[in-house]
This record gives sequence, structure tokens and C-alpha cells, in this order.
Amino acid sequence: MVALLGQRDELLRLSESAFDTTILVRGNEITVTGDPEEAERVAQLFEELLTILSQGQLLTTENVENTIDMMKQEDVRPSQVLGDVLLTSRGRAIAPKTAGQKRYVDALRRSTVTFAVGPAGTGKTYLAVATAVKALQERDVSRIILTRPAVEAGEKLGFLPGTLYEKIDPYLKPLYDALFEMMDTEAFQRLMERGTIEVAPLAYMRGRTLNDSFIILDEAQNTTPEQM
Repeated sequence: MVALLGQRDELLRLSESAFDTTILVRGNEITVTGDPEEAERVAQLFEELLTILSQGQLLTTENVENTIDMMKQEDVRPSQVLGDVLLTSRGRAIAPKTAGQKRYVDALRRSTVTFAVGPAGTGKTYLAVATAVKALQERDVSRIILTRPAVEAGEKLGFLPGTLYEKIDPYLKPLYDALFEMMDTEAFQRLMERGTIEVAPLAYMRGRTLNDSFIILDEAQNTTPEQM
């Protein structure tokens, strides 16, 4: 009950405020009173939250809010969205947080080519990298190739010193950031040395043979027709 209702009943209060009902808890029994339709939705909410708990996930304010939003707006079971765990990294599960992200992950699994269009911070690169790492772990693919056009964000940095890889490294940092979230540094370095994971600018992708690979083209809006 503590896991379901939260410390000091914070998740209970969150659930109660989202619907026009009164929720009473006595021992292991939850009673919902109010409009019958609203009370039914609250009952469904608790069933979904119990399913999420049974999948081994912790309930937080964030995922309870997401569950409530999905129940109000989407014709989808929140437990199927939040329970679709791609990876467990550093003690936390990486999974879709919205119905839109769940449709995106499903499209990545199902389709040969998937276009993801959306504002910054909506999980396009992050979820794609997580899906790629899981596909590699399950041996669905033999390597991951991450690429993006080498374009500055509005300001020219001039010439960069060092070798080819030292020059292009700053442009590829967002992809490295996502990878470091999902695997330890030693494993990442080992896979990079073997060529199992490859991070490269789009300019060096012409003429490549890319069999049995999970390929992510990040920031594709910055490409030119000639590159494509």
C-alpha cells in the first residue's frame, strides 16, 4: 500500500485531485465515492498502477501523472506503455513515458525506416538509442551506427585541432551522451574498438555497406538534398 499510495499518501492525493471523487483507505481496502463514471475511472487507475507495480517498477509522481493523463486523453492502457521496459540502466528502467513515445518505439521495432519528428527534448534520439542497444543485446542486429550532419548550432567555431576523430568529436557529443546513459564506459569503449558501435558524421557515410545494422541518423533536418 505504501508503494501504491506513496510516502505520506502523496500519490493518493494526486489521484484524488485528478478526478471528482473521494478516496478512503482502510487497511488494504480502497473505497471510491462520487460520480459513478468518475469512480469507475479511479478504480481503473488503481488497477493500472497495481499492474505497473507488479511489473517491478516503482511509482513516482511523474509516472502517476503520466498514467492519469493517458487515461484521460488516450485510448491506451498506461501499464502497456510504462511497462515496455527497453533497458535497465544504473538501477532505473528506461521505457516510454507517453502513448506517443510508445507508438514511436513500436514503429522502430516494426518498420525498416522510421521518421521521428518532434520538438527538442521529446525523446527521439534517447529512445532510438535505447531501442538500438536492446536490439544489439538481443542479437537482433550485429552493430549500431549513429550518424549526424556536422552542423554548428548557430555559431561558427572555426577550425578544430587534432586528428579527424578529435575534430568531429564535438559534433557527435549528443549521441555519446545517450550511449553513456545506457552502458558503462568500459563496455562502450570495447564495443567502439571492435566496430560494433560506430559514431560518425554523415559526410563519411557515402558508399558504406550497412548490413544487419541499426542505424540512427540524428538531426536529419540539417542534411542537404545532396547528402540524402
